[in-house]
Amino acid sequence: MLKQYFTIKERGSHEIVIQKSRFIAHINRATTEQEAQDFIQEIKKKHWDATHNCSAYMIGQHNEIQKANDDGEPSGTAGVPMLEVLKKKDLKDTVVVVTRYFGGIKLGAGGLIRAYGKSTSEGINQVGIVERKLMKIVHTKIDYTWLGKVENELRSSIYNIKEIHYLDNVEIETFVEEGQVHHFFEWMIELTNGQVEISEGEVLYLETEV
Repeated sequence: MLKQYFTIKERGSHEIVIQKSRFIAHINRATTEQEAQDFIQEIKKKHWDATHNCSAYMIGQHNEIQKANDDGEPSGTAGVPMLEVLKKKDLKDTVVVVTRYFGGIKLGAGGLIRAYGKSTSEGINQVGIVERKLMKIVHTKIDYTWLGKVENELRSSIYNIKEIHYLDNVEIETFVEEGQVHHFFEWMIELTNGQVEISEGEVLYLETEV
């Protein structure tokens, strides 16, 4: 598992018009090639009447799977510039389909390359990008008398609270970087005068908007 990588925040779409042609960028996450292909087919089915449904995707920890499809546009003028945007933004596990409804004015090869690149870039900016960072979940159990102090300290610290469980005691789940776990333990013990139970939990990705 990668310690850190970038991907899109959520599924979404964004439309621009260039020389009377409509370009609609559809963006989604895909962790497998099958997921990417399913999304492409879904968009093609929805926009069956479009002139073109061009696509690109980049999947895998080390971008092992990279595909681009011009869907009838001149070779190299659609899918490749779309893929180049994914590479430039360093987005993993991302699939893009740009639907084009031809407006009657030919753009030429250079114009097409710019149009598909711009549509992809603006679409990604619209849906947003997140950084996914691998973190350890640390479980902190404290008495309710410590809740106010501990929660306030956590919220003003470098750590992110995942969840708070209000049970017989309070249990706070916190995202902590692997290298910070020992320091976090010491900090909590000092903060509560040792009146705390701390344990390490699972490893999860924390998503932060960039």
